[in-house]
Amino acid sequence: MHYFHWIAGTILALAWFSRIVDAAIGMPGVANISNPEWDRRLVAPTEEVSGNPRVSIIVPARNEERDIEQSLTRLLELDYDNYEVIAVNDRSTDGTGEIMERVAKNSPPHFSQRARGMGHPSLIVIHHQELPPGWLGKTHAMWTATNQATGDWLLFTDADVLFKPDSLRRAVAYAEAERADHLVLFPQMIMKRPGEYMMIAFFQTMFVFGHRPWKVADPKSKDHMGVGAFNLIRRSVYNAIGTYEALRMEVLDDMKLGKVVKNAGFAQRNVFGGDLISIRWARGAGGVVKNLTKNFFAVLSFQWWRTVISAFGLAFLNLMPFLGIWLAHGWERLPYAIALGSMFSIYVGMSWRSGVPAYYFLLHPVSTGLFIYTLLLSMFHALWNDGIIWRGTRYPLEELRKGMV
Repeated sequence: MHYFHWIAGTILALAWFSRIVDAAIGMPGVANISNPEWDRRLVAPTEEVSGNPRVSIIVPARNEERDIEQSLTRLLELDYDNYEVIAVNDRSTDGTGEIMERVAKNSPPHFSQRARGMGHPSLIVIHHQELPPGWLGKTHAMWTATNQATGDWLLFTDADVLFKPDSLRRAVAYAEAERADHLVLFPQMIMKRPGEYMMIAFFQTMFVFGHRPWKVADPKSKDHMGVGAFNLIRRSVYNAIGTYEALRMEVLDDMKLGKVVKNAGFAQRNVFGGDLISIRWARGAGGVVKNLTKNFFAVLSFQWWRTVISAFGLAFLNLMPFLGIWLAHGWERLPYAIALGSMFSIYVGMSWRSGVPAYYFLLHPVSTGLFIYTLLLSMFHALWNDGIIWRGTRYPLEELRKGMV
């Protein structure tokens, strides 16, 4: 037991300490476009031509009647002079489609002289009644929207994301200045219940541990990024990577978009933006579990053995430091203490950006247990149903596995 604590503790200390050092060095290099320096316009517009590249904002939605009106209204109020919004009603069984049409009918003529000349309104609504074989509903909705889009840039976002007026203008200014081909803007998470704080804090901790946002801009690294709330990509690059037709059966379409962009050698950036865009991702801890049950098994490529190994790995990485500090004796506790201190430092760093108080670190073992439960639940549901059920549509496992990038 003596040697076990030294070996296990040392592994944990190295894992957590190396990541916090890496993050401390790298994170300051990730830009924040809410800073004053990015409050700019690219070129002054004239009466004939807009000074900004045209952006097509694509919003897929299925049964989003609770949020869609506010989201679309916010998008139509953006402080940007050359864009269009394309909202796709993906076979909704609630009032989503009717709300979209009402917003489109009541929307002001908010488009540039150039857009007027092209005959494009500020909000286009597309209704899908059926889903063709070999597609997920969301990827099909985004693909069909891009076929009608007229933008030099495509912005894929979700139906429950709230945009501030200057969000798009700042993002495009940064992307053009940095010569980026794909830009990801991290949303501010709206949290109202302790369970949300606890679970999202854990999710962000694992995100920092498993991904390195500060390495995304490095063309030599394999680190990539994609966020469903804000994926901004050049139209030419989107076409070059095969469009969403190449991702037609990808459950994790946002991250996989980032992966194919990076693997193709295009310039990728991710940025912070304060509250430029915000989203309430889930309601309570149960809401987080529900949201993740759909796609956790997809993260492990729908392979049961990888899922089981990952569950043990999560337990060792996140629970063993707390157990070891009590079970070990004397100096054997030192590496566990280093691991816990590094973990707590990540929570402190997150509290500066996300608003999650650092003391939620004390609930880390609880959130670990819930995430392991969610991971295994996601696997069980997929294997039991021989597929996943996403917003009322069943997608067979065989098709999902074949369609993975």
